[in-house]
Amino acid sequence: MWLALGAAYGTAKSGTGIAAMSVMRPELIMKSIIPVVMAGIIAIYGLVVAVLIAGALEKAPGYTLYKGFIHLGAGLAVGFSGLAAGFAIGIVGDAGVRGTAQQPRLFVGMILILIFAEVLGLYGLIVAIYLYTK
Repeated sequence: MWLALGAAYGTAKSGTGIAAMSVMRPELIMKSIIPVVMAGIIAIYGLVVAVLIAGALEKAPGYTLYKGFIHLGAGLAVGFSGLAAGFAIGIVGDAGVRGTAQQPRLFVGMILILIFAEVLGLYGLIVAIYLYTK
């Protein structure tokens, strides 16, 4: 749930920046979609962990309390890191596409900052997979 909230916020915030930017420079719309795509990738991380956890669920005798807490921790790790990454992508994407409309040289810097924001979600995915394998 938290992960989807972060991805949705990133998409919405970047989308408003794209809409505002497209009034001045409509030729840059497709180039400015990158933050929205990166926010969507955050949601895929949560889907991967959810499928892993759902595949490991068993009936009560085989599913221990330890496994339950490990799965909870894995879900929280990917969820909260995805929330943070989605917020970062949304804010950077909004400001980045608006700035790129005024100064095209900002595009490379925006992409680099977006990559650093995206990697926050990737760290959560790595921690979640590590916890899942315990």
